[in-house]
Amino acid sequence: QVQLVESGGGLVQPGGSLSLSCVVSQSIFSRHALMGWYRQAPAKERELVATFTSGGSRTYADSVKGRFTISRDTLTNTLYLLMNNLKPEDTAVYYCNVQYLGSVYWGQGTQVTVGS
Repeated sequence: QVQLVESGGGLVQPGGSLSLSCVVSQSIFSRHALMGWYRQAPAKERELVATFTSGGSRTYADSVKGRFTISRDTLTNTLYLLMNNLKPEDTAVYYCNVQYLGSVYWGQGTQVTVGS
C-alpha cells in the first residue's frame, strides 16, 4: 500500500521557520518521479509550492523563492520542505505529492499557521 505520511506543521510567528517532512513509500520514491509540495489556503485553490522534476531539478513558486527549500533523503525515502521567513500569507494546509508511472499520490496534509 502506497503511503505518504507528513509531519511538521504548526503555529509560528511571522519571520519564523518550520520544516515539513513527508515519508514516502519506497515503491514510488524514485528519482524519475515528480515530487513536491502543494498548499491550499481557505477559499483558495491548491497551488504548487516547490517540486523536484523527474530530472532532479528544483522549481519554486515565485511567492516562496529565496525563503523555502525542498530537499529529499533517498536513504529514508523522505521529502522535506524547509520554510524560512514565514509570512501570514503562507498559512495553508500543505500536502506532499508524488507523480509516478501515471499515478498521483497525496499526503494527508499538515496545517501551517503563521501568526502572532
